[in-house]
Amino acid sequence: MQTVKKRFDIAVTEPGKTFSKTFELDKNIIAVKGILFTSDKDDLLYYRGSQKVEINKEEIFPENYESKLLLSGINVSPNQRYYDLGSQPSGNGAIKVEYKDSNDVRAAFSPYRVSLYVECVLG
Repeated sequence: MQTVKKRFDIAVTEPGKTFSKTFELDKNIIAVKGILFTSDKDDLLYYRGSQKVEINKEEIFPENYESKLLLSGINVSPNQRYYDLGSQPSGNGAIKVEYKDSNDVRAAFSPYRVSLYVECVLG
């Protein structure tokens, strides 16, 4: 089966807020193999971020799941960067993310972008 990678972005524009976004997968995607979070300001994502992730209305990561647990460092092979979900059925093709920015003295707020990368299986 062929895999494809998709990117979805969330603009974090205010400190201490939750940003909820639902992303639609292409109709020919039958499963999600893995996910990865990155940011244009990785330190803010690492220290300030947490999220809840649902695929096809099924909770994959619970509320307040720390973003740093879904990041990948530069020392990791590109082929091993995604958090392995096995083969999560895409169902209705909706991925819902509730990203929460929390104040942290180690990283002062400035607007940033959170990117969700999804490794998908085409059917």
